Amino acid sequence: MGTIPHQVADIDVDWLNEVLDGQVGTIVAMRADRLAEGVGILGELARISLTYADGQSGPASVIAKCQSPAPENQFLAQVMGFYEREVNFYNSTADSLDIRVPHHYHAAIAEGGVPFVLILEDIIDGYCPDQNAGITAAQAAQILEVAATLHASFWGIADTIAWLPPMNNPLYKAGQQLAEMRWPGFVERFGHRIDPTMLAAIKKACDNYAAMLDFVASSGVTTLTHTDCRAENYLFLDGQPPVMLDFQLCTRHFGPWDVANLLGGSMTAEVRRVHETELVEGYHATLVSKGVANYDLAACWRDYRLSLLQSCVAVVIVSDLQGGNDRGAELLENLMLRPVVAATDHRVGELLEEFC
Repeated sequence: MGTIPHQVADIDVDWLNEVLDGQVGTIVAMRADRLAEGVGILGELARISLTYADGQSGPASVIAKCQSPAPENQFLAQVMGFYEREVNFYNSTADSLDIRVPHHYHAAIAEGGVPFVLILEDIIDGYCPDQNAGITAAQAAQILEVAATLHASFWGIADTIAWLPPMNNPLYKAGQQLAEMRWPGFVERFGHRIDPTMLAAIKKACDNYAAMLDFVASSGVTTLTHTDCRAENYLFLDGQPPVMLDFQLCTRHFGPWDVANLLGGSMTAEVRRVHETELVEGYHATLVSKGVANYDLAACWRDYRLSLLQSCVAVVIVSDLQGGNDRGAELLENLMLRPVVAATDHRVGELLEEFC
């Protein structure tokens, strides 16, 4: 229905009335305000305030999401199918979850993967933690309880979701070539800040990334993973579980992939080292309490370590992404370096012999 705007600036009153017809009252005016700096690396986000005709009503505002204005980010999202995945998530799966996600009013994408647009519920009484500062152990525990609830719902049955790609899908396996191509730039940018032994392990993992993905896809139970499980994709509300946001990257993978993403990318190394054991054990306990069987804590830790190793390759693949501003650049640097530090702590290079 309707044309698909390329950017938030292309959204106008007539388009909103067309796509939201029957869901809200007649809109007579709108104002779009881009959200905070460093938010929406792979997409452009804005809050759209709405004014209705006399006697008409609806939400005071909605969230609009369009493709990233940065060509590098947009290209990656298009090639990897990220935008298409999020549209499919909202149109086919979001309403069946046991966790809270924003209500979607409209989700559409053009053939070829761009442009795309989402019009979502604006949950105005919540807040997202500052990922650059790092989350607390209490915040991490709340997020992991939500993630475990999602994982338990799809444990062992995620392959029934037609639109959800496995982690070893052809596009992701082609990431090996991207990793190899971007390796020199990654080393130039970050190599001096990474332990030499760990740097060598990352290089070997990059050179064997396709084999790694086949290995992880066949060596454990998979589920629907958020895959972008980081602090600023969770909205905290007083007295309620956090709301999960942003489903561009969701895949079929190990549940601990999300745990590794969160603890490895959204906590400072100092806080993670103190609380990591209790948080991983708490995640596993939630899985068990929600009916996951035949998955012991040792397997959970093994999948966590494998996920940290895979995260190191993932950061190489996306190492040419642009933050768009100073805060976004800092966010990207934290997303790239913190997982490497966590992987170093867990000596993940020892796992290379399992698939190399």
